[in-house]
Amino acid sequence: MNTLKNSVTLIGNLGKEIELKELSNGNKVARIVMATNDFYKNNKGEPVTETQWHNLVAWGKTAEFMANNLSKGSEVAIQGKLVHRSYEDKDGNMRYVSEVKVNEFMKISRQEKEAVPF
Repeated sequence: MNTLKNSVTLIGNLGKEIELKELSNGNKVARIVMATNDFYKNNKGEPVTETQWHNLVAWGKTAEFMANNLSKGSEVAIQGKLVHRSYEDKDGNMRYVSEVKVNEFMKISRQEKEAVPF
């Protein structure tokens, strides 16, 4: 049951190209924006699509592998955990960020589903 604690699973499409950076300590970090869509009918019976945008972050080999194998529009399933952090911007204001730390991902293609190991 420990795997259920703070677990996030999303399937969606990347909204822009992945930003991969190498830090001064040699570690790599990828920042990813993913869109998920929810489809339903409103009270008039009309179809509605609701899009949610999610900020994702990946580290190390996962970050590098995602940046090398995914691009804007790629359909991806991710598993990770929700993290919150804060930082002070250049003007001295506190900023708060919520994002999903990616632990695993799988690229989904239209013809077949392929697992991408990392």
